[in-house]
Amino acid sequence: MCELNGLTGLAEYRNGGLFVDCGVIQPDKAILAHQPLDVASEIVVEWRALTVALLDEMVVRVRRQLAVNEDDFPLACLLQGGSWSAGRRLAQQLRPDGSPPLRLHMTGTVF
Repeated sequence: MCELNGLTGLAEYRNGGLFVDCGVIQPDKAILAHQPLDVASEIVVEWRALTVALLDEMVVRVRRQLAVNEDDFPLACLLQGGSWSAGRRLAQQLRPDGSPPLRLHMTGTVF
């Protein structure tokens, strides 16, 4: 039996981008203007860690708002139907190419 409520949220750029684009995570503006960030850089590691922590907090708030329990609304539901899709839509509205809010040097190994 798979324990859906024991899974961790994805620290990928659409979920993390949602938090940056909504102003929940506010990186230093100077960092945003620099060349693409390495995925192992301190800011990207922090961004990913905050994303995981914030997803855990967000799902609790969404459950409370919907008046459902974790069995009826596991984190996977938030990821699939909410944070990932919302992050993608918001990125498209803010940046024509739908790119993440932080410019990353992506090699396909992390995101």
